Amino acid sequence: MSLLNDAQQNAVAELLRVSPVADELGRRFGAAGHELHLVGGSVRDALLGRLGDDLDFCTDARPEQTLTLVHGWADAIWETGREFGTIGIQKNGLRIEITTFRAESYDGVTRNPVVSYGTSLLDDLSRRDFTINAMAVSLPGHEFTDPFGGVQDLAAKVIRTPATPQASFGDDPLRMLRAARFAAKLQFTVDESVISAMRDMAADLDRITAERIRDEFTKLICSADPLAGLRLLVDTGLADRFLPELSGLKLEIDEHAQHKDVYEHTLIVVTNAMRLEGDDSPDFVLRMAALMHDVGKPATKAVGRDSRVSFHHHEVVGARLTKQRMKAMKYPKDVTSDVVGLVALHLRFYGYGRGEWTDSAVRRYVTDAGPLLSRLHKLTRSDVTTRNRRKASALAADYDALEDRIARIEAEEDLAKVRPDLDGNAIMELLGVPPGPIVGQAWRYLKELRLDRGPLDHDEAETELLKWAREQGHIS
Repeated sequence: MSLLNDAQQNAVAELLRVSPVADELGRRFGAAGHELHLVGGSVRDALLGRLGDDLDFCTDARPEQTLTLVHGWADAIWETGREFGTIGIQKNGLRIEITTFRAESYDGVTRNPVVSYGTSLLDDLSRRDFTINAMAVSLPGHEFTDPFGGVQDLAAKVIRTPATPQASFGDDPLRMLRAARFAAKLQFTVDESVISAMRDMAADLDRITAERIRDEFTKLICSADPLAGLRLLVDTGLADRFLPELSGLKLEIDEHAQHKDVYEHTLIVVTNAMRLEGDDSPDFVLRMAALMHDVGKPATKAVGRDSRVSFHHHEVVGARLTKQRMKAMKYPKDVTSDVVGLVALHLRFYGYGRGEWTDSAVRRYVTDAGPLLSRLHKLTRSDVTTRNRRKASALAADYDALEDRIARIEAEEDLAKVRPDLDGNAIMELLGVPPGPIVGQAWRYLKELRLDRGPLDHDEAETELLKWAREQGHIS
């Protein structure tokens, strides 16, 4: 155990000052003969000056005893984590989790932890993932406990494990992914002994459910410095266990058939996309699309007779691979659909600067992108990583021109709601047909005509529909 210096004492005092609920809760547990300690990320974030509204506590009280102590005091209670020893409550706008001292581990076979309760704070802290998360403040006495040098590691910005990395990752292999995530979130370095164990034990990640991996990876992608975490995943082989397409971007480059480094290019695109997010919260869909936009290149790489390298239709292959991977990682269908859509569309812009696009092409670009248009703008701009300033400026100017053109056409037409100039009822009345396939075919024909030529007046739309119907043999 170690004592805090004055600055650290002040940090803890500030934590308790802004969260008076902590002392009040500590007194309730103490009066009942139980311990209560603020732990983990709450202590770490307080020392870093990043304390939020979520507080984590541990206690020797069992879940049923915790429920008794908070009943009538908490503003709300939830028991979704009760089987793992955790009771959640809300008090004065704070979200609080209280967990019984734990001694959980994996049995080396199943994908879920074997939960058993611990008997002391020291045992509980020794089972935590990293030293910077293995500190505690006891309540209501405010005693600080740091048995594994978390304060020193926090100051040094290094990620280490309380026990040996092998023992820690053996308890929960997901911690290897968490090491990469904390490196990305906190912009800390990972101790070499931890990195070595991650390489040696990467295959153990296969014992973790896809959902847990997905959630941890999503946090990594949405962190302050995802590139640090992504590089760590690739360098340790962890990416090969759940996202092999990322490592696969490291294509071999020979002196006779050179092309840009696809892996490094991809990481730059992710960085560029982050810069275009603005002040909003991290955009997982945009970042994931940036990460996956070129995963179709390895499968489509070809070298021509002139030694030029091509990746024809890599956006199509990439969209298919992205869909397969995100499905395997159990991402929601709507999130997967958005990412896949961006990957499929990320090359559509090229060719615009050569003057090949008609208004019809612009309408189709906007219609195909739909609600993804704003993200597609950002992804397309992010994909320009050339060091040739003249080329980069020309591409940026071309895209500026396209956005201006979209704005002009949108001012004349509602591109977000492109629909045929005749609805289903008008089609049936004009053609004298009942509801059925012919109506759908006619509707799609009129929509294509609308995209090609812009809005038609009513009489023109009817003339075109009748002409089409005769050609198709639907009317004489």
